[in-house]
Order: sequence, then structure tokens, then C-alpha cells
Amino acid sequence: MGEIIEFPSNGTNGQGYLATPAGGSGPGVVVIQEWWGLVDHIKELCDRFAAEGFVALAPDLYHGESTTEPDEAGKLMMTMNIERAAKDMGGAVDEVARRSNGNVGVIGFCMGGGLALMLGAQKGDAVKAVAPFYGLIPWPGAQPDWSQMKAAVQGHYAEKDEYFNPEAARGLEQALRDAGVEVELFIYPDTDHAFFNDTRPEVFAPEAAAQAWARVLDFFRSRLG
Repeated sequence: MGEIIEFPSNGTNGQGYLATPAGGSGPGVVVIQEWWGLVDHIKELCDRFAAEGFVALAPDLYHGESTTEPDEAGKLMMTMNIERAAKDMGGAVDEVARRSNGNVGVIGFCMGGGLALMLGAQKGDAVKAVAPFYGLIPWPGAQPDWSQMKAAVQGHYAEKDEYFNPEAARGLEQALRDAGVEVELFIYPDTDHAFFNDTRPEVFAPEAAAQAWARVLDFFRSRLG
């Protein structure tokens, strides 16, 4: 099981949930939350990565707040200080690099999928692989400079996603390709937004989630060692 830790975040302290593999170290993964906050689903995902040999850290971008109500989650997402979040995520990358073999991947879901891409571009020197799940970037001032992205990208999207549909996903894929980013993108048939979240039975798609998990593990192992 993991633990809540504090880590340096550009002059302040960030906090997050850290899960370490039995061997003590391995490749690093930063896990970026959905708009709900640092909820049990995200902590359990860190534990799953640790069980597979990764050092996994999920920074708490809402600083202790979380919710199960969509309206409240939307407010938390849109009032989040994007500059502070960027510092927290950057600090998490540095902390994971320090605790791992030095190779860091980033995975994120929904809001966190967009933030994972943003982080990959901002920390191009440190992030080797990015796996966004149905990621959207709803903040106008946060559009990444894809030319700074050195990481490979493996994207996971839902066919019936109302927030970020397959056309939008293909547009993102083309923008990344045009910037010289190595990208592979999967669209899962007959799935909804958040199909990977097993705490939401109304949208959870077990077969697609299992396939996506296997792909991410292969991707991160091949890129991070």
C-alpha cells in the first residue's frame, strides 16, 4: 500500500500519493487525477503500478479537496490554478525521477489526460512516455507547445465520448504527428468517457479497460526500462 508524501514543488511543497514496488525502485510513473480529485480510484491505480514494478506518484492537484458530484468536479477543475498545478506536476516528475531508475512516464485520465500531455511538453527533458486517457484541455491558456514534446505518446479514447470524440482525438493525433511526436492512438469501440474507471459501473468497460492496461504496461516497460 502507498502513502501520502510531501515533495518540493518549485519553492513550495506539493503532496501526493506514492506507491513503491516491493523491490524498492524501478521505472517511474506520474498518475494525473480525473476532475474528481485524488480519489481512491487514482490511489488504487498507483498501487497497481507498484505491483507491476513501477514507482508511482499521484500529485494532489486540488490540495485535499475531492468530490463525487459532477457539478462540483467541474467547478474544481475550472477554478484550479493551472500554474500551480503545473508546478505540482513538475515537482512530482522530479520526485519520481529521484526515487526511480530516472525514467519517467505520465498517465492521466479525463482532465488528467490533457494535463499529462501538457506535462509531457513542459518537461520534455524528463518525461519519456505519455499515456493520456480521453484527455481534454479545457483551459484556454494551457495549450501545449507540442514542439517541446520529446516523449512518445500512446493515447486511449472512447468511441462514444461526448467530451472528446474520436474526431477530436484524431485531430490531436495529427497535431502531434505534425510536431514530430511519435504517437499511437487507440479508440475503443462502443465505450463511453471514463471507461477505465472501475468505480463508475455505469461507464466502466472491463474488456476495454483490461486491453488498455496491458497496452500501457507494455508501452511504459518498453520506454522506461
